[in-house]
Amino acid sequence: MSIPKEPRQLMINLMYLVLTALLALNVSAEVMNAFITLDEGNQASASTVNSQLDQTVKGLKALLDDESKAKYRAIGPAVDEIRNEVVNFNAYVDKLRDEVLDASGNMNKKVDDGDFKEEYGKKVPKGIKNKDITTRMLVDEKKGAELKTKLVEVKQKMVDAYTKLLTENGQIFGLKKEEIDNRIQNIANNLPLKIDEETWKKSKKKSWEEFKFRQMPVAAVLPLLSQMQADAKSSEASLVNSMAELAGGRVIEFDAFFPVVSAKKSYLIAGEPFEAEISVGTYSSQINPSDIGIFVNGSKLTVGNDGKAKYTAATSGLGEKTLKLDAQVRNPLTGEVSKGSSTFTYEVGQRSVAISADKMNVFYIGVDNPISISAAGVSSNDLQVGISGGGGQLSKTGSNTWTVKVTSPTDDCKVSVSAKEMKASKQFRVKRIPDPVAKLGNKQDGEMGNGEFKVQKGLIAWLENFDFEARCEIQGFNLVKVAKREDPVETSNSGGSFNGKASNLVSSAKPGDTFYFQEVKARCPGDAAGRKINSMVFRIK
Repeated sequence: MSIPKEPRQLMINLMYLVLTALLALNVSAEVMNAFITLDEGNQASASTVNSQLDQTVKGLKALLDDESKAKYRAIGPAVDEIRNEVVNFNAYVDKLRDEVLDASGNMNKKVDDGDFKEEYGKKVPKGIKNKDITTRMLVDEKKGAELKTKLVEVKQKMVDAYTKLLTENGQIFGLKKEEIDNRIQNIANNLPLKIDEETWKKSKKKSWEEFKFRQMPVAAVLPLLSQMQADAKSSEASLVNSMAELAGGRVIEFDAFFPVVSAKKSYLIAGEPFEAEISVGTYSSQINPSDIGIFVNGSKLTVGNDGKAKYTAATSGLGEKTLKLDAQVRNPLTGEVSKGSSTFTYEVGQRSVAISADKMNVFYIGVDNPISISAAGVSSNDLQVGISGGGGQLSKTGSNTWTVKVTSPTDDCKVSVSAKEMKASKQFRVKRIPDPVAKLGNKQDGEMGNGEFKVQKGLIAWLENFDFEARCEIQGFNLVKVAKREDPVETSNSGGSFNGKASNLVSSAKPGDTFYFQEVKARCPGDAAGRKINSMVFRIK
């Protein structure tokens, strides 16, 4: 029986380039479901590779049973070792996937129907948009760091097994030392399963796991995990087929074909081109491009030497767009033509800007007014933000956040945003801070015990039901004491604390006396002068 030459398994390598501004918004259910479709594609591709690999290993072991191939029998245990490592790694990732699904679902320590919901006629995770669970588990609780360690370990063990096989048996197989070294080096450098250390280090993230998983929704994390499993399976196939090649066999087998789309974006702004590379899900480097047919909506594309066809289309109209994909491959050894088909869905939207006050739909004088601005399809770095009216000033505090300070009341304060032929504005009112409420202790008026009244130190200006950090001060008041069968006694007090005559009047309080706090004035942040607020009356008991 002949043995397959190393087939190049083109795993679904769909890019997860979704703009930060889009994730900051409420991403549509269609886009979330697109991530789930990517995850299903990864799993289906890995399953196809595994089925083909099973056939390869079966044929290899049958060949090694032949006495004429006795010198190659050391390949068998090396193949088993590599396959077991991948099985263990993928089982570990499966367990991690289940933990994420359950934590974002019904949290009953197992994955069941309670962790899923029906959406658009499709079964999807209940916590499909949950970013807190993924951030907590994979970043804060270090499970992402553990995943990285496992990934590095399984790759090294696979390379070590291959290295050991060639180091101990390469010359027996008829290889020269230079060829042995080259094979080991090529395998170590070209396995699909790897950690991209450069990209995250160039970002502002603290670690690989933070770059990969922080604030990523469950829907996006699942295809990231299944892609690692697919890469592990593809690496296993590369190693096994390289070892099988040593025994001198050659065969091309195709179990299934399906078009694979690697799109630059799944969400496009109207007018942006849709760009993608389309290839066949199961592939061999022995296949001539002329034996491959790839069709989009019935139109045949040109296939390159790498087995991929580039597809570009203009976008027009808003909403969901679907591509009908067909692939056919002719086996050059048997002449048999295998076919497959699938669909790919992407969404076309339009640029839009969201400008929102984080606390109220009004700006207040004297305090910092936080606002958030985001635009679909536009980086926050490309936004030009300005303000007019109310003496407004802007300062940027984060990627999508600004602080507004205003100085004069108006109904026409505008925040304007422009970027990439897009303009938008929103009108806000500018107001003074609402009047505070004068209180003595925790009371505005009514009866107060003689002892309680005498221990009070002064008046306090309270801002009630106001969402901002602000404090108003009492500027002064008039205090009038009316005792039974006595003339009223009046005095003025500067500031909120009792002093001078006001303090003496308070200390002289007796049951039956009445105290009037009048002409109470307070000053709040942003006030040019004090404002008159509520008067108070207390009867001493």
